[in-house]
Amino acid sequence: MEKRVQLEMRTMKPDQIEELILDNCRSTTIVGLTDDFVNLETLSLINVGLTSLKGFPKLPNLKKLELSDNRISGGLNLLHTSPKLSHLNLSGNKIASLEALEPLKEFKNLKSLDLFNNEATQISNYRELIFDLIPSLKFLDGFDAEDREAEDSEGEDDEVNGNEEDSEECDDEDEEGLEDEEEEDLDEDDEVGLDAVYKDNLEEESDGDDYDGEAGEEEDDDVLDDEEEDGEDGAEDGAEADGAEDEEEAEGAAEEASQTRGKKRKHEGEEVN
Repeated sequence: MEKRVQLEMRTMKPDQIEELILDNCRSTTIVGLTDDFVNLETLSLINVGLTSLKGFPKLPNLKKLELSDNRISGGLNLLHTSPKLSHLNLSGNKIASLEALEPLKEFKNLKSLDLFNNEATQISNYRELIFDLIPSLKFLDGFDAEDREAEDSEGEDDEVNGNEEDSEECDDEDEEGLEDEEEEDLDEDDEVGLDAVYKDNLEEESDGDDYDGEAGEEEDDDVLDDEEEDGEDGAEDGAEADGAEDEEEAEGAAEEASQTRGKKRKHEGEEVN
């Protein structure tokens, strides 16, 4: 146990230690703990193998003491050097009589006592007798004198409550972190969605431009076709007009020639006469 005490202390001094967990270290008596642990508030000695509390130090600020699953049968008077003790767990020990519990009546601050799996719990009217023995006691084996179960806040010391609050705060922070992550994911999805819409619009505009270009080319082709047809029609009309003019000129020339021949014949006739 002494080595375990040193290991748990690490580099801290005894008067800086407020909580000391020595569970499962093997020893039949208390060794390694001294009166120097003046600020110790929580001490756990679960399943150590203790047969007595011999060597228990003076711990003036001790509030919670865990001694479950040992082989303690008496000697609880050795705890009187810890007058602030409010929570004591002696479940799973060898306490067989009420006489062994008599020293506990001197603890004016003792509020919670656990005696599960001790022979003393088989005594008739055990609960009533214990509540009568320890006037300050509020909860015995997790229930009050009227068999109402202890609330969590009643069964834990201030430090444990502080840890629970810290845990709740951590849970709240985790939830806020998740909400922030979800919001970020939503923002990213919105951005992706906007990019997709913008891309689709660009593709539609591009398709529209291609369509307009094709339509323009088709219109240009139609205009060219119309112009070529007009040109052919104009050429035909021009040819017809030229043909008509040639015919008129030919007819005029024929008429002139006919008149000239008529005049010549008349002149010849006059000469003969």
